[in-house]
Amino acid sequence: MDLVPALEEPLKKALGPATAKVMAEHLGLHTVGDLLHHYPRRYAERGELTRLADLPLDEHVTVVAQVATARVLKFNGGSGQRLEVTITDGSGQLQLVFFGRGIHKPHKDLLPGTRAMFAGKVGVFNRKMQLAHPAYQLLRADSSDEAAETVGSWAGALLPIYPATAKLESWKIAKAVDLVLPSAQEALDPLPEPLREGRGLVPLTEALLKIHRPHTKADIADARARLKWDEAFVLQVALARRRFADTQLTAVAREPKSDGLLTAFDAKLPFTLTEGQQKVSREIFADLATEHPMHRLLQGEVGSGKTMVALRAMLAVVDAGGQAAMLAPTEVLAQQHHRSVTEMMGELAEGGMLGGAEHSTKVVLLTGSMGAAARRKALLDLTTGEAGIVIGTHALIEDKVQFHDLGLVVVDEQHRFGVEQRDALRSKGKQPPHLLVMTATPIPRTVAMTVFGDLETSVLDQLPAGRSPIASHVVPAADKPHFLARAWERVREEVGNGHQAYVVCPRIGDDEDEKPGKGKAARKSAEDEAEKRPPLAVLEIADQLARGALQGLRVEVLHGRMQPDDKDAVMRRFAAGETDVLVATTVIEVGVNVPNATAMVIMDADRFGVSQLHQLRGRVGRGSAPGLCLLVTEMPEASPARARLGAVASTLDGFELSRIDLEQRREGDVLGQAQSGVRSSLRMLAVIEDEEIIAEAREEATKVVVADPELDALPGLRTALDALLDEEREQYLDKG
Repeated sequence: MDLVPALEEPLKKALGPATAKVMAEHLGLHTVGDLLHHYPRRYAERGELTRLADLPLDEHVTVVAQVATARVLKFNGGSGQRLEVTITDGSGQLQLVFFGRGIHKPHKDLLPGTRAMFAGKVGVFNRKMQLAHPAYQLLRADSSDEAAETVGSWAGALLPIYPATAKLESWKIAKAVDLVLPSAQEALDPLPEPLREGRGLVPLTEALLKIHRPHTKADIADARARLKWDEAFVLQVALARRRFADTQLTAVAREPKSDGLLTAFDAKLPFTLTEGQQKVSREIFADLATEHPMHRLLQGEVGSGKTMVALRAMLAVVDAGGQAAMLAPTEVLAQQHHRSVTEMMGELAEGGMLGGAEHSTKVVLLTGSMGAAARRKALLDLTTGEAGIVIGTHALIEDKVQFHDLGLVVVDEQHRFGVEQRDALRSKGKQPPHLLVMTATPIPRTVAMTVFGDLETSVLDQLPAGRSPIASHVVPAADKPHFLARAWERVREEVGNGHQAYVVCPRIGDDEDEKPGKGKAARKSAEDEAEKRPPLAVLEIADQLARGALQGLRVEVLHGRMQPDDKDAVMRRFAAGETDVLVATTVIEVGVNVPNATAMVIMDADRFGVSQLHQLRGRVGRGSAPGLCLLVTEMPEASPARARLGAVASTLDGFELSRIDLEQRREGDVLGQAQSGVRSSLRMLAVIEDEEIIAEAREEATKVVVADPELDALPGLRTALDALLDEEREQYLDKG
């Protein structure tokens, strides 16, 4: 973890330029230290075959298995040939396929009974999972072949299987690790010695040797226990330092008046707030009343009333003489929030206007597509303080936007924004404003501790009265085409009962879409064409439905590449009930609130993540009529994708689904590396399974930082922090 010179050595010098280039481009590994921290994903035992049943679709995998059958088949009237090999683990099978001139060597090598390691990307052909043209390495104990002998020498009985790519197979990574492993002796230990010894953890050097070349399963357990602690502890130290720094900041205390705007708003509410909303509001008001900036994460189920809680916080700040800004990720969502806030406030949102209430303020919208005159007026209202509340997109962040006295920043769907964007808005206050971060994606406690470790967390898990349950079903379009026909009948029935429906597709379907000859469409076979999968793009599906299954209904489209005014007009018509069916991309994923919409059909549902499906489903069942969500898929019944969809259909518990989602994601995703721009440091730690380690590491990290905020007495830890969590990463973690 602590990169002293030997570990900082470029891989180019250690392995040669060609291998180093591939490792940098495909695995993001640049130094000896990077490679030493590229741990095996799992281990295959000699004499024990690998399970094939749980292979993930569309991922590059390495498996150890035995050849069951091999046969050459001719096609195209005998002018073409392919080799089909079936490998087995005793309980399941996987098909390998080789084409053309590439079949000669595997035909000679892969005889029935042969054991080998195979590496390739898992795909589906004729509804069966397969590897096309996999790389392979024979595992024959009696072979004189040099490569096979190298494999045979790995760690005695345990073969490390590394996270690999099509360009760099696991066995090649293992050879590279062999070359740099001696450098592990020079790794400086970041854990304070009393902590390490008190918990019986092996030294870092020993852990690195045991993780890469274990002799026993106990070696692997020792190494994992130690390396998990390193990751958890360094992350928690970074977060503890941010929490400590925040306690040094001062903010303006914003105490709501007892007879101001908030009181007037509460008095006109046509319903009673849920107990959860009242409890969370009390937590937020207590934070706002202090002279340190609030840093609070508000998470909750889809439709649990987070916007209401955020609005009451904004009104409290306006009462106290400040302004509040809500940052939304899309224009559709910003416009939706502005519309719903002004509707909920009524005359209270008409400050300075005829008909405005005694206690009132102005609520302005600021987006990039606004006309010049409207934009100038909005900017003036913010500068003078006439507008107490502003709702907008990234346009709020621009230099021209100045506030009279920004007291609260509310960030909606925080994962859509980068660090710099959130910071730019927060910097517009005379003093650091209070911060409320909202997400409709329920987050397990361990993730909250790991990713949002500097934020206090409030949870809304109660749905407001009047919300209806949502029935969810998987529609297996390939296995049972009549189920899809029935899905469209159900949509017609809902519309016939006076309701509306959404149809969601994963892509738009215009010039920017994938063209044949690229990516997944590159190898179209006669069998693929024969399956005649339905078009899964908004423009195609909308046209097909309007002329077919939903003919006679009012069908419109909504997607991200439409002009903002057009998008807003479409949403207004749908909200007004002038459209029966809205065919859309995930632009409707969050915040869109049309209580009369009761049905949703998600096409190619397997292409969406678990949490995203839960978000989408939350757009229906928002009124008194029950909701219906149909998950259409062509994936085979035994595939992991179908299991994932089954999980979504079986529960409406977003927290349970978030656990499933997290368990299925790759290691780095939890830290949102796409936003941070830095490779994830989370390689060994499993945030769901390792809750105890994370909680203990948080406690230890807090003690260390309170005693020594600059870590002057712990140079090893300071260096580890610099190496794994450079300045950009630390800032990213701080914001969540």
